Amino acid sequence: MSTHTTRTFDPTRVAHLSGSFAPVTREVDEVGLRVEGRLPDGLDGTYLRNGPNPRFSPIGSYLYPLDGDGMLHGVWISDGTVRYRNRFVRTPAVLAEERAGRALWGGLESMVVPQEPDVLADLAGTFKDLPDINVVRHAGRLLALAESGCPFRMSPELDTLGPETFDGALPAGITAHPKIDPRTGEMVVFCYGFEPPFLTWSVLGPAGEVRRGPTPVDTVDEPMMIHDMALTARFVVLVLAPAFFDIDAAMAGTGSFVAWRPERGTRILLVPRDGGPVRQAADEAYWMWHTVNAYDADGSEGQDGGGDGHGPGGDVVLDYVQWDHLAMGPEIGGPNPGGLVRAVISPETGRMRRTRLDDAAIELPRIDDRLIGRRHRRLAAASGSGARDLLPGEHDAVRWYDLQGGGSELWAAGDLSVGEPVFAPTPGGADGEGHWLTLATDRTDGTSWFLVLPADEPASGPVARVRIPVRVPLGLHGTWLPTEEPAPG
Repeated sequence: MSTHTTRTFDPTRVAHLSGSFAPVTREVDEVGLRVEGRLPDGLDGTYLRNGPNPRFSPIGSYLYPLDGDGMLHGVWISDGTVRYRNRFVRTPAVLAEERAGRALWGGLESMVVPQEPDVLADLAGTFKDLPDINVVRHAGRLLALAESGCPFRMSPELDTLGPETFDGALPAGITAHPKIDPRTGEMVVFCYGFEPPFLTWSVLGPAGEVRRGPTPVDTVDEPMMIHDMALTARFVVLVLAPAFFDIDAAMAGTGSFVAWRPERGTRILLVPRDGGPVRQAADEAYWMWHTVNAYDADGSEGQDGGGDGHGPGGDVVLDYVQWDHLAMGPEIGGPNPGGLVRAVISPETGRMRRTRLDDAAIELPRIDDRLIGRRHRRLAAASGSGARDLLPGEHDAVRWYDLQGGGSELWAAGDLSVGEPVFAPTPGGADGEGHWLTLATDRTDGTSWFLVLPADEPASGPVARVRIPVRVPLGLHGTWLPTEEPAPG
């Protein structure tokens, strides 16, 4: 493998390794955290968040948001008291680097991998596991998820238990963004690879059993980067933007390992959950990191893609955050306008119409997860306030949308850089009743906070702020695990 970039790479010049993104190496446990304001009654459970956090100073290259070791941050809330713990996801590569006291693997673009005797034979020449994107719980398994690879199972206290292959049925791994159907309890996943089959999808039952093993998507005949998916009652929804892996160029040092080829356009695949033939719609090129949600319209909808999301026929409605092109690390390739978009796709004709709902630069969108695959009304996303220049992946506001009533609300966080908002429903409450949770770090002094914002008046700001005892680097995705978890239905 190539080692040419190890001599020229300077991690101190990488913006996503400094400031609010700078990694931390200290693992802490602290109870009785200070709470400003008042924690809501009924907020009882665990908030977890994953994100890139290199264990040692990177070598070769560093590409945000894909590179970096996983670190889980946990906030436990019970009876109005709060505790915190953070832990690295200790993959075999992280353990090897801890023994060596330094980084042995380079970033994805450098293709630097260790050889014997720096590592044992089973790790020599291998790529590093990177379960640093997301964290989910399904069927009692707590999983730290990679972009597309083997997840690592974690204990409830965030100790690493080892790679999870689901009893050997999914050896290649899964996506960073599986979707759990709240009605059936099934977890639907996909996985892309560098060799045939280049894209597969699978289904895990509510007890963790593999109900459908890796099923090739036969319309994909070359390796592509696909970050997220959506789910309806009928379909697995996959957006295939023209981001193609070019391993030869990366190994030769002549290009990026992901090539953007806009002349190929973007496709949306509708993969029937019953195993039927794949439907697709094609359009001009655009990039998508994250979906908001998708649902099956009931056939009575108009141009806005209405319906209740339970219909057996009709169009598929997909809301997502759209970007002009793929850009990772510092912004490259000129302006990259983004915004919230709705696509309405006809499975029968392959026709698609896209409507831009808002031009605000948002990311990390979330809904109430109990509505996955059904029609949603509200969503929240990390956003910019417009008051300052921010790095890609940095946000200083949270924005909420009402997709039925129209309009949006914004809470500007001032000196705080905020992360993905996650919804915590009020136990036994009505739809939309609950609070939005996020981690935030003060750019002026490096202090970090766990924020609780009311869903009924989100622009009023946090009702509670919990001081986190260690700086939490800006990261990616999280989840709320209520102590009393509702049954599927």
